Amino acid sequence: MASVLVMRHGEAAPGFPDQARRLTHRGELEAEKMARWLAVRIEQGELSCPRIYASPFVRAQQTAQRICDALGVPLTTLAFITPEDSPSDVSEWLLNQAADAPIMLVSHMPLVGELAGLLVEGVPSQGIGFPTAAIAELEADVWAAGCGQLKRFTQPSQLL
Repeated sequence: MASVLVMRHGEAAPGFPDQARRLTHRGELEAEKMARWLAVRIEQGELSCPRIYASPFVRAQQTAQRICDALGVPLTTLAFITPEDSPSDVSEWLLNQAADAPIMLVSHMPLVGELAGLLVEGVPSQGIGFPTAAIAELEADVWAAGCGQLKRFTQPSQLL
């Protein structure tokens, strides 16, 4: 059984161009809260340490870097997980990844919602809304449409 954690970046300030938008102070706090939560779960053996991939957009990079710093792992950038990219392309990429460690994708709406919808329900339009810095934990034997299970959905406001 393979695991994928799909995370939306923390709250970002408005601005132009879109890819240069940065996290707000609240967004930084959200990312740090989620990073600490993941680190504790890994330390307690509840979760294996993931390989972390992020969109090249600044706000996703900032969010992912906080996770990487907390977990002591490197960050890899994936050019095809930006807001308007295809969930099918991401699913195809997941099919070709080793299942030896969880994969964490730090990206944007609508992609994170559409990807979760595709993997769990079989269609991107059945996606779920992701508050900023929320994480959906999915499991599957194979990352094909409709083959995943949503195991857990956590957002910063649920954590102390």
